Amino acid sequence: MSVIASGQSAISTSHHLATEAGAAAMRAGGNAVDAALAAAATLCVVYPNNVALGGDLVALVRSPDGRVRFLNATGAAPQAQTLEALRSTHGDQLPLRGIDTVTVPGGVCGWNSLHEYGATRSWADHFEHAIRHASEGFPNSRSVANALIDDRVTLEQDPGAAAVFYPDGKPVAKGETLRQPALAETLRRVAEYGSGEFYEGRTAVKWIAGLQKLGSKITLQDAIDYSAYWGEPLEGEFGDLRVLTGPPNTSGFMLLRALNAINGTGGSPGIEDPLGTGAGELARAFDDANIVRAASLADPRMGGACGPELVEMDASGLTTRGLPKASGDTVGLSAASADGWAVSLINSVYWGFGAHILEPETGIIFQNRGTSFSLDPTSPNAFAPGKRPRHTLMPVLVLRGSDLAWVPATMGGAAQPQIHTQLLVRSVSGATPSEATHTPRWIVDERRGDNPPSVTVEEGVTEETRLALEQAGFTVNIVPDHSEDLGHSNLIRIADDNVDASSDPRSDGSAIVF
Repeated sequence: MSVIASGQSAISTSHHLATEAGAAAMRAGGNAVDAALAAAATLCVVYPNNVALGGDLVALVRSPDGRVRFLNATGAAPQAQTLEALRSTHGDQLPLRGIDTVTVPGGVCGWNSLHEYGATRSWADHFEHAIRHASEGFPNSRSVANALIDDRVTLEQDPGAAAVFYPDGKPVAKGETLRQPALAETLRRVAEYGSGEFYEGRTAVKWIAGLQKLGSKITLQDAIDYSAYWGEPLEGEFGDLRVLTGPPNTSGFMLLRALNAINGTGGSPGIEDPLGTGAGELARAFDDANIVRAASLADPRMGGACGPELVEMDASGLTTRGLPKASGDTVGLSAASADGWAVSLINSVYWGFGAHILEPETGIIFQNRGTSFSLDPTSPNAFAPGKRPRHTLMPVLVLRGSDLAWVPATMGGAAQPQIHTQLLVRSVSGATPSEATHTPRWIVDERRGDNPPSVTVEEGVTEETRLALEQAGFTVNIVPDHSEDLGHSNLIRIADDNVDASSDPRSDGSAIVF
C-alpha cells in the first residue's frame, strides 16, 4: 500500500465552505474520496452558478495500490430527441441556453460510483454540510453575487430561479443569506435513499415532469438507463513526470498537446521559456489545440476520435463547423489523504447557472451541456440520441513514477488545458502551490469566425510575455489580475516530507492541510 510519507492530508476547493466539509470528512476518519464527495455536494449548494445536482462530473482517482482510474459521468442526450427536430426548431446552431440544451445529468451517478469505489463513510454522511447550508442558508459569495447580476436578464425570467435568487425582485447580494429549501428536501431524499432516488425515485419523477412541462424530451427511462463508467486515463510525459488526464469526450488531450510542444516531439526542438520569451510558441500550440477540439472532439463511443489520435492530429486544414461558443463555469477540487487516496474532480453545469432553468419542486438547476453539440450532420460532434457532447471538463493527476507529485484541478471552461499547463510549468520550475495559483496568467481565446487569434492577459503578466504573444500574431486583451474569467484552480503538492496546497484567489475557495 502506498501512503503519503509526511502523514498529511489536504483538500482544496473553490469555496471555503466546501473545503471545510471535505476536511471534516477526513477528520472524521474518511479518505480523499469521502472528502471529495462531501465537498462536491456542498458546492452544489454554495456555488450554484458553477455546479448543481443537474450537472455533470469527471474525475481521476488514485487508490493506495497506485492504480489511477478515470470516471466519466457526463450526461447523454435524450433518446426521443432528433437532429432533424432540433434543426427544424433552431436552424444551424443550438441556442446557448434553454430546455433543448439540457442533457441527462450525470453528476449524482458519478458520486455513487466514487462512493462505491473508495469511500469509507456512509452515503448519507456526504450530504450533512450540503443539507445544512441549503436549509439554514449561508452568506452569499462574491462569485455567485456577481453572476446573479451578470445573468439577471435571462435567469430572472425562470420562475424557479427568480424565487430563490431574486427574492423581492433583487439579486441576493454578497454576504446576504441565500436559502434553498426545496433543494434541501431533495438532498435529504437523495441522502436517505441513494443515487437511485435521483434517477428513478420520487425526485426523478419530479424533476423530469418539471422539465417536460417546458418541452424537454428527457424521459424517466432516459434517467433509469443512464450510467457513469470507469475507464483508463490518457497519459503523457513531461520530463520525468507522468501526466494523467481525461480521454475523450473530455479535453484532456489538449494538455498533452501543449506539453509535447514544450518537450519537443518528432524532431521539434521544443519551447524554451514557454511562459516568457517562448509564450508566443506556446500560444500557437494552444490555438492549434482549440481548433482540433472544435473540429474533431466528440463522444468516442459514437465514432469520435480516441485520445492519442487527437494528441497527434494536425490542426492545419481543419475547419470548425458552426460558430464557436464562449466557455462556461465549473468547479474543480483536489483531495489527497495520508493513506494514499487522491482525487482530481470536476463538477459542472457548464455556463453560469447552466440552462437558466431551476425546477421549483426540487430546487435543482440544470446544465446546458447540450449547447456543445453541433447541428451540422457532417460533424463528428453532431447531435444524436444517447450521445454525450464534447466536454471542456478534464481532471489531472501528476505522478513521479508511481508516487503522487501534484493533484491539480481547475475550472475555466475551454481554457482548462491552458491553466493546467501553466500550473505544471510553474510547479516544475519550483513554484509553491500558492505561487502557481496566484501568479498572473494568460489564455488563448477560442476562435471567433474569421477574426484574428486573440489572447486574454492579466495585467500582471510580464511585458516580455506580452511582447512574445504580440509578435506571434495574437491580439492581446488585458484584464485585471485575478480575473475570474481566467479560472479557479486548486493545487496540492506532495513531497516526501511535506504536503502543501493552495486555492485560487480568483475564487471564494480555501485549502486545508492537516
